[in-house]
Amino acid sequence: MTRIRRFSVCLFFLVFFFFGLRGQDPQFSQFYANPLYLAPSFAGLTEGSRIGANYRNQWPQLPGKFVTYTFSYDHWFDNFNSGAGILLLRDQAGSGNLRTTNIGVQYAYDFPINQEWHMRPGAHFFYTERAIDFDKLIFNDQLTPGGQRPTSIEVPPLSRRGGIDFSASAMVYSAQYWLGFAVDHMLRPNHSLYEFEGEDFFNAFVPVKYSVFGGTKFTVTGRTIRRLEESLQMAFLYKQQGPFNQLDLGLYWYKSPLVLGAWYRGLPGLSTGGQDAVIFLLGYKIDQFNIGYSFDFPISHLLGSTRGAHEISLTYSWTSIRIPKKPRMIPCPEF
Repeated sequence: MTRIRRFSVCLFFLVFFFFGLRGQDPQFSQFYANPLYLAPSFAGLTEGSRIGANYRNQWPQLPGKFVTYTFSYDHWFDNFNSGAGILLLRDQAGSGNLRTTNIGVQYAYDFPINQEWHMRPGAHFFYTERAIDFDKLIFNDQLTPGGQRPTSIEVPPLSRRGGIDFSASAMVYSAQYWLGFAVDHMLRPNHSLYEFEGEDFFNAFVPVKYSVFGGTKFTVTGRTIRRLEESLQMAFLYKQQGPFNQLDLGLYWYKSPLVLGAWYRGLPGLSTGGQDAVIFLLGYKIDQFNIGYSFDFPISHLLGSTRGAHEISLTYSWTSIRIPKKPRMIPCPEF
């Protein structure tokens, strides 16, 4: 690694490490393929049991890229009109392995409002931890003609910090529409590896995140003798966390077994920092198995230096013979 590149890595991590607490949660382009991460109201919103795995590689061109993984399992309990799930998340950035790990349980209850509409409140309790391998970072004052030397940067007193957190959500839906909201980090855990005092004390706590999502589904009627299922879905997602806010708009076209999608992330005038990226999605859905790939195409000079972001989702669901009837299903996309 050249000195210039090392300096760039050093500068990047200094900014990220000392000011990252003002940042935002990891985000997924295929957030409907990661429903338990979007809102706990989606727990058990399936015909039986479901497992899912998601992988996101953001800015792979940079040294010290952002990589996020999630794994989830949820189940529908028909006798109790309830769904329950488990969600694991791991987010890691850079050669210093600055990482966040979450593991928690979710619960959602489904009840009818009338013959057409249902409501699903949900809750998520989880343990969250932030950690870093500080000895793997290289700072500017370590780069000398004679080789590396110890840094003068203050080493954090902690290498990891954990705490308990809570999220809540609610969603209403019919056979054609859905609308919901979620509130994350309601307990505002302390993620700082330093001990802040005075005016900087509140910078140590994770800011509350608010999300609003919804959309509609149109079924396309076929004219062939053997009609393939075909539909068009429009959706939106709005997020606000600290000083950051973002509005995404998307469109999905599904004709069994293929799904094509396009999203515009960061609608100008309604998002902090303006335009972010255009997202393209290709999905394959057959029987109980879904697989999706998406690419984030940045609308800025960042494309050449970051190479966008790649994301893969896998979902497998199955129905237990002990379930006497299918629960109401939400019409939202699965990618």
